[in-house]
Amino acid sequence: MATSTTTLQQSLTIQLRVIGALLMREVLTRYGRDNIGFLWLFVEPMLFTMGVTTLWIATRGMHMSSLPIIPFAVTGYSSVLMWRNAAGRCSKAIVPNLSLLYHRNVTVLDLFLARLILEIAGATTALVTLSLILVATDWMEPPVDMLTMAGGWLLLAWFAAGLGLIVGALTELSDAFERIWHILTYLAFPVSGAFFMVEWLPQDAQEMALWVPMINGVEMMREGYYGDAVKAHYSIPYLVLVNFAMLLIGLMLVHKSKNLVGSE
Repeated sequence: MATSTTTLQQSLTIQLRVIGALLMREVLTRYGRDNIGFLWLFVEPMLFTMGVTTLWIATRGMHMSSLPIIPFAVTGYSSVLMWRNAAGRCSKAIVPNLSLLYHRNVTVLDLFLARLILEIAGATTALVTLSLILVATDWMEPPVDMLTMAGGWLLLAWFAAGLGLIVGALTELSDAFERIWHILTYLAFPVSGAFFMVEWLPQDAQEMALWVPMINGVEMMREGYYGDAVKAHYSIPYLVLVNFAMLLIGLMLVHKSKNLVGSE
């Protein structure tokens, strides 16, 4: 029993070292050491979010609600950036790093995990940093229920991880899927819940909207931020079930793609 525990601890230590090394390599490869370097990891999504927020402020007359528009844009667009970037970075992630798979301790799953951790961490840091700046400058009020907001964000991060594994594996298994995914991204963007709340939709459309997994997470985040000022619609069990299913499917597809590139 003690031997098994020791072996497990050693395996976990090696796994963490491998992922840590891949994270460092990914950061240096993507951002280098010039200018602000790895800080672009969260500065870039912050700038994107601020750009969209500014556009929303400029077109406030088109907004469908009297809710404060800045936190509405920040919570909505930050969630989109997370799942979209996580999946996008996993797309065709194996071929550029194929030489790394000759190392015994590096697997295809490690390549995906490193990119997923990097993107989710960047999006999270961007959201937290931007929110702190806006709260400190009185452009935003602090969230009413931080735990609920954080819970929604964590469920969305789980969704992003499962989606990233599926997209990453499918783009390796099929060249056509890479192009299809770009189309699906644009189609999913307007129905992701970033620009509306379910309560604003007709009754029949509300039930249909909640089948979109991302909407449940965004609604939960906004309930955490606005509190009783909004009537949020979401199902935690449904989102958890979808996340479990996507993660399982993603791991199965990653295993299949691993066999395809002959990395075992």
